[in-house]
Amino acid sequence: MRPTHLALAVLVAAVWGVNFTVVEIGLGHFPPLLFSALRFLVAALPAVFFVGRPKVAWKWIVAVGLVLGVAKFGLLFVGMDAGMPAGLSSLVLQIQSVFTAVIAFAVLGERPTRVRLLGMAVALAGIGVAAADEGASGSLGAFALVVAAAACWGASNVLTRRASPPDPLNFMVWVSTVPVLPLLALSLLTEGPSRDLAALRALDWQGAGTLGYVAWVTTVFGFGAWGWLLHRHPASTVAPFSLLVPVFGMTSAALFLGEPVSGLRWCAAALLVGGVALTSLAPAARSAVPSAARSAVPSAVPPSAPSAVQPAAQPADRAPVQPADHAHAQPVAQPADQPPVPPVVQPDGTAWTSVHPVDVPAPERTGAGS
Repeated sequence: MRPTHLALAVLVAAVWGVNFTVVEIGLGHFPPLLFSALRFLVAALPAVFFVGRPKVAWKWIVAVGLVLGVAKFGLLFVGMDAGMPAGLSSLVLQIQSVFTAVIAFAVLGERPTRVRLLGMAVALAGIGVAAADEGASGSLGAFALVVAAAACWGASNVLTRRASPPDPLNFMVWVSTVPVLPLLALSLLTEGPSRDLAALRALDWQGAGTLGYVAWVTTVFGFGAWGWLLHRHPASTVAPFSLLVPVFGMTSAALFLGEPVSGLRWCAAALLVGGVALTSLAPAARSAVPSAARSAVPSAVPPSAPSAVQPAAQPADRAPVQPADHAHAQPVAQPADQPPVPPVVQPDGTAWTSVHPVDVPAPERTGAGS
């Protein structure tokens, strides 16, 4: 990786890490669900008019928009508003890689290797240490909301993997159009129209600045730059930089918000980052192919190998063996009304698959930001 590309990867991790501190400041100006709705509204407009038409089916855009935008960010913002510290949120949210691996196993049949299982166990131990640290001085309910947000992020990663968007920025911008109305409706129902109107009337430069940062810098620039890097380098090269997100998140929260970092929290950070590294970067085991698929597709043959319909090449001094009865020879082909069995996609890590993170999302071939 060129020095400029390396610097860009570190910058994106820093942008995503500092984002948690900015969200904490923004929650002082907006109710959490309204803040999340405005974040997606500003991220989608006017970008949606410049990224072109959606490049995947609308069912994937709607599904990811609801799971990632409404569920994940709604839970995260509500959890932080309920007292979950910004630095700890940036750390705990990385457990999404474990949820991604578990859901991918249940839905896609992607069997985790022993190294990944070890990483999941280490990361869960880090969550336990973080919960013990937070339980001594904070709200375990808020902690649980952020863990639930990480689970929703894992589910959205699997959905994004199924969608396989060819253009992550285009996908993220269109996904951002989905959560706006549901989040606004939830905000009106739970936070109340009077509180929402009061927040909008009291909007100042600091509130507008936090909104602009989480929408344009974190989402549009962060995902755009991350997708640009993934198009030029293997995911295994780019993904490790997402492990810097909680480092920047905890550091910025300590510097700008005065959040203390206890010894237990550093221990939790070491366990979580180490476990996430093992879970995200270890090679994936091959998925188990269903028996029906094995019977329909005899073998996976690389493009350069002889076709299954053609006989293998014979030595020059031997004539090809012909069927005894041409009238009864059956071609090796699938029925015309039966679609071919799709190939099983094998990820090489929980990074933005054709996807991320951003605060996001993760988007799949990335596992970072908020």
